[in-house]
Amino acid sequence: MIEQTLTVVALSGHVAHLEAQQKQACEGCNGRCGSQVFSKLFGTAKKTLPYKFETQLEVGQKVTMSLDDSHVVKHAFAVYMLPLFLSLIFALIASELILLAEGWQILAAILGGITGFLIAKTWVKSLRHEIKVIKIHPISLPLTQIDGD
Repeated sequence: MIEQTLTVVALSGHVAHLEAQQKQACEGCNGRCGSQVFSKLFGTAKKTLPYKFETQLEVGQKVTMSLDDSHVVKHAFAVYMLPLFLSLIFALIASELILLAEGWQILAAILGGITGFLIAKTWVKSLRHEIKVIKIHPISLPLTQIDGD
């Protein structure tokens, strides 16, 4: 199970819009690795997750949720491997069975990659996540110092 603590940033009735705290890909190399270079290039746009709760929440409240690991593996296979496999299969069919020239083999590989992408896109839409609420954290009161303490 993958667990993440999210913060409520907006409310619409019983639907809370949750936002995860952005984390650096790696904090050990002080910005010299490829992961941090790419994160700086592509930005860190914050995305929210709408989720319907049975209890009323408040903005700023924290919620711990979990996701089953098997869904992540299915998504990764569909998005990364399926277009690659179909691209290779289309190229091999074009070269070995149909005996096409190199340019047509490249075009067949591109067509296979696009076909794999379209299949993966419809397959990912059909996969459903089982997101479970583990804990709803209470709102903490701000601490103030009283004179003389």
